[in-house]
Amino acid sequence: MSDTSTNSTNLEPYEIAAGVKSERFYHGFAKRPFDLFLAALMLPILVPVIALLYVAVRLEGGPGFFGHHRVGRNGQVFRCWKIRTMVPDAKERLEHLLANDPQARAEWESDRKLRNDPRVTRLGAFLRKSSLDELPQIWNVLKGEMSLIGPRPVTAPELERYGGHKWIYQSMRPGITGLWQVSGRNEVSYDERVQLDANYFRELSLVSDVRILLQTVGAVLNRTGC
Repeated sequence: MSDTSTNSTNLEPYEIAAGVKSERFYHGFAKRPFDLFLAALMLPILVPVIALLYVAVRLEGGPGFFGHHRVGRNGQVFRCWKIRTMVPDAKERLEHLLANDPQARAEWESDRKLRNDPRVTRLGAFLRKSSLDELPQIWNVLKGEMSLIGPRPVTAPELERYGGHKWIYQSMRPGITGLWQVSGRNEVSYDERVQLDANYFRELSLVSDVRILLQTVGAVLNRTGC
């Protein structure tokens, strides 16, 4: 895991004003143009890939895309898009599993995820491991609901787990990738994830975003973290 996750971060809202001016400028004014510039460069490559993945998932039966409501900047709720990786009746299967498997229920209540999730299809497992299922979120970036780099979008119940750091999450656009994803995502507890998001906010700058983007490429190629 990244050493950043071990740092103690107890930021308060007034500390925003104490940041370096260049970093505040990037967060407030330059980060959005940076997102749009990179998104425009990637679209010619991403659109054909997304189309192929959509067709492949459709051939398995069910919809190709999955949209779920997440909390974004300033608490605004938006529909976050992914390539569908689960069976069409995933909600019903989860309810049945949690009602009949105490171990799975405890795992879900702890991290809101299952290590061996029976709802995930064979193709979906590959898409998740490679993070290709996240590619449709480029649409969320273009709409201004997300950023390329930032904390991963969470549901309203998950946001409550941020506690005193909730304001930090809501001050940023959620990201397709971020510090959590390149810091051993599946090996990090939820509390550590919150700490990583707080650390990202504290160190937010163009340099840190470029560094995370480069680390993301390595994580995707090695299928680690992302």
